[in-house]
Amino acid sequence: MSKQINSPSGRPRSIHADQAILQATLDLLAEVGYESMSIEAIASRAGVGKTTIYRRYTSKEELVADAIESLRDDLAIPDTASFWGDMDILINNAAKKIDSSLGRQTLALIISTASSNPQFAEVYWTKYTKLRREAFSKVLERAKCRGEIHKDADVDLIIDLVSGSLYYALIFKPTTEPVEAYMRRTINLLLKGIGNGA
Repeated sequence: MSKQINSPSGRPRSIHADQAILQATLDLLAEVGYESMSIEAIASRAGVGKTTIYRRYTSKEELVADAIESLRDDLAIPDTASFWGDMDILINNAAKKIDSSLGRQTLALIISTASSNPQFAEVYWTKYTKLRREAFSKVLERAKCRGEIHKDADVDLIIDLVSGSLYYALIFKPTTEPVEAYMRRTINLLLKGIGNGA
């Protein structure tokens, strides 16, 4: 007998069904891709009815976003009272979660699905990416308050550059340098800047 949890509407929900739906979604995403998969196929693979899925998700985009995110851990916001103390924790956590076969596969699924489907990109941004950026932003804003980075530093651009560098290191990594070392060098260069003018 499967365990039951209560849904927001008060209806009991099966944890087994939840897990089966997410796994079926990931399997089909890997096998046929986002565009070719359907709610009907997911339901059939999971051994549930379509209504079971629609009680949980409002769209295929939301389901796929949750399925991909089920492979990733929640982001903890460090607060060591120093910029590099916080960054070292963020870098190490990111490397542990992403610098692996499963982590790279997850990243590839996110990028390929988002690039081919604007609706998925919007859902994933709203539910997950935006929240992670806000967490990273808190670390940078605290560093501003402590005077560790310039008070006029463009936090959004810093996050873009750091995220882009991480994705590059994971997908096109040109050397055997550990991801953690590569990211520290990248962030250190951002802090120092590259100009020598006034």
